Amino acid sequence: MTARPSPFAPGPSEPDSASIHLPEPFAKWFAGHGWAPRPHQLELLAKAEARASVLLIAPTGAGKTLAGFLPALVDLHRRVRPKPGTRPRGVHTLYVSPLKALATDIQRNLKRPVAEIGLSVTLETRTGDTSQVRRQRQKLKPPDILLTTPEQLALLIAAKDADSFFSDLRYVVFDELHSLVTSKRGHLLALGLARLRKLRPELQTIGLSATVSEPAELCRWLVAQSPDASPEADLITVEGGARPEIAILESEERVPWQGHTARYALAEVYQAIKAHKTTLLFVNTRSQAELLFQELWRINEETLPIALHHGSLDVGQRRKVEAAMAKNALRAVVATSTLDLGIDWGDVDLVIHVGAPKGASRLAQRIGRSNHRMDEPSKAILVPANRFEVMECRAALDANYLGAQDTPPLRDGALDVLAQHVLGMAVAAPFRADELYDEVTSAAPYADLSRETFERIVEFVATGGYALKVYERYAKIKLTEDGTWRLTHPRFAQQYRMNAGTIIEAPMLEIRLVRRRTASAIARGGRALGKIEEAFLETLAPGDTFLFAGEVLRFEGIFETSCLVTKAASEEPKVPYYGGSKFPLTTYLAKEVRAMLADPARWHALPDQVRDWLSIQKLKSVIPGPDDLLVETFPNGRLFHMVLYPFEGRLAHQTLGMLLTRRLERARAMPLGFVATDYAISIWGRRDMGAMIAEGSLSLDALFDEDMLGDDLESWMADSWLLKRTFRQCAVISGLIEKRHPGQEKTGRQVTVSTDLVYDVLRAHEPDHILMQATWADAATGLLDVARVSDLLARIKHHIVHQDLPQISPLAVPVMLEIGRESVVGEARDADLREASQEAMIALAMGEPDREA
Repeated sequence: MTARPSPFAPGPSEPDSASIHLPEPFAKWFAGHGWAPRPHQLELLAKAEARASVLLIAPTGAGKTLAGFLPALVDLHRRVRPKPGTRPRGVHTLYVSPLKALATDIQRNLKRPVAEIGLSVTLETRTGDTSQVRRQRQKLKPPDILLTTPEQLALLIAAKDADSFFSDLRYVVFDELHSLVTSKRGHLLALGLARLRKLRPELQTIGLSATVSEPAELCRWLVAQSPDASPEADLITVEGGARPEIAILESEERVPWQGHTARYALAEVYQAIKAHKTTLLFVNTRSQAELLFQELWRINEETLPIALHHGSLDVGQRRKVEAAMAKNALRAVVATSTLDLGIDWGDVDLVIHVGAPKGASRLAQRIGRSNHRMDEPSKAILVPANRFEVMECRAALDANYLGAQDTPPLRDGALDVLAQHVLGMAVAAPFRADELYDEVTSAAPYADLSRETFERIVEFVATGGYALKVYERYAKIKLTEDGTWRLTHPRFAQQYRMNAGTIIEAPMLEIRLVRRRTASAIARGGRALGKIEEAFLETLAPGDTFLFAGEVLRFEGIFETSCLVTKAASEEPKVPYYGGSKFPLTTYLAKEVRAMLADPARWHALPDQVRDWLSIQKLKSVIPGPDDLLVETFPNGRLFHMVLYPFEGRLAHQTLGMLLTRRLERARAMPLGFVATDYAISIWGRRDMGAMIAEGSLSLDALFDEDMLGDDLESWMADSWLLKRTFRQCAVISGLIEKRHPGQEKTGRQVTVSTDLVYDVLRAHEPDHILMQATWADAATGLLDVARVSDLLARIKHHIVHQDLPQISPLAVPVMLEIGRESVVGEARDADLREASQEAMIALAMGEPDREA
């Protein structure tokens, strides 16, 4: 086997004169491999030596990581080493990664050039998986380069020795910056960066990314903001890179009408794996990963080494998979987003994306894992799981070739995150409000934070707020006579360290494999397989089977915080579900799908059966224009349906469906329910909504009026469980409720009870509480996607097309098949009846009673 190129390799040799800017050991290292540094690597080094902060945007495989570390390595090479017996130096360079696996991978890959150049540089990682012993050793003897995550940075700056630990900090490198800054993790990280700047005003930042839609936003994020200006980091953009080779799989089998598994194409997927050295198979959820992995092994007659990797698996299992990939010992890995950023395995020569990618930037990121070098084309196959996904995959493919990016915009800093940070700074040392406010507003997400809101946050950390100030447990800091805010008790420092971070997963229990369900087996616990959601386990009875870690497991019961299982054999195990794991369809791709649907000239790129489906829709109903909203009404059995096609993603559709149902109730249309997909909404009821529209008792213009986002939304949200769930997350992030205590962790039910009680108190006695304000903001942007619903309502004004039909239309079939999909799982007779009913519905819609559609 030929030697793998270094993941830091700049590529083919360029003119030797390019290396004269480098110290001699670096120039010799490049020349010894027949390489030369790329222009953008030297440009970034020059800007860094000029004391500038820099954002580098470059294609996959362009040597971004080497470019990001080059200034640090050169500076460490030039630095005089401390004499024996002197105080250990602090960390010189901090590398922040969105993924633990990426930090580990970069450390492994960076060791090679460090050793070959002959640098006396120490590299270590600190993630949630790092042992306490190693963390303590790192504090006593900090490494030159520390690779870590946002959560660990929050803990490091909250330590009393933070000033000493970061006393020599020169560079902070942010890898995959676009994925760090768009969430609450990014807000926590920005606040951490602001504290690092206070500790070391001269530090420089380097941001690395391959997929950015608004570079100016990230350039501002990298540098300190001020009330009078919005400075930006320098920008280096690298064009070029080999054009990827992307194909959409066209199976001999019928493309499903709905669903997410792509089981119909499994044979072709397996053949593609056999035809390549190493294949990464990406799916969008952990449930899909478990199912696909199981299905592949079911047909894996040649017993190819195929592995599974997702965030709920035990860390030991994940590390084994990563190590096997690094050794080229696997033919395929089924993965979720845990492997879609930056990680380099040179022998991966194919990426298969099962299901639509939901975003152009996400697709670009994932296919870049194949042939991870700038001058070699990435190779990918997209496997749509249903007919609408065929169009979405085609739109994503076209977007990739156009170089389109659709990373989400940056949001204002979250208030619950700020509350957590305020407590963390009190843990580090007493603070003055004026100084901390100036520090916080230097972070880009909080640049527009008002002093009044900041004071309310400090007051919240100090008392819990007006309605909670009588409870001593919420009084975590106090204002002292010298004008500083201090902790009221040392225990709050420990509570902070145990609960810091913004990743709030659904309540999880650890899965432990036991040989048998006996008292001694329970006491020993058994091997840990990973974690699973408590809500899913509540649906199981002892003896039920489910899929996890690629195995069929029998649920034996729950002991304390562990789910005990034994190995089992079952033809129909359940698949665990994981809350919040679905990606929304991006606005850009939604627009492209609508444009493709509206233009029959573009249908030639679609498979025959999808073209036929759309052609029959055009005959039986209409094809909506790119800015139109098609509303179809028709009878189905004893009920009447209204189906609309906004193409705005599941979150926005669920919000719109709920609001429309409330309005239809007021209009006396007698709605009974609705179902939403990424592409459509179906509402059903007892009255003929088409007839109501025709006779004027139901106005579509009034039904879709933008005022539904006022009182209707507020009254629904006030009584909705969604608001309580969002409050629960804000309460945990802000530190109001602690999930973890010394020696124990609250169960999901305990957290729910605690937060629901507080929510009810605040709603009744202090509805304008700062945490209630944070909850409403989160719900609007996260669970409800209100901004997108608002844009939709504005777009379709005077563009609503109504078709009253005698029967279901072809376009309505996928969303109609979603109705009641989960209510008949496991019963063969019910499944047979349902399948027959579905086939009859499809035949009716397509007008083909005598043959399969």
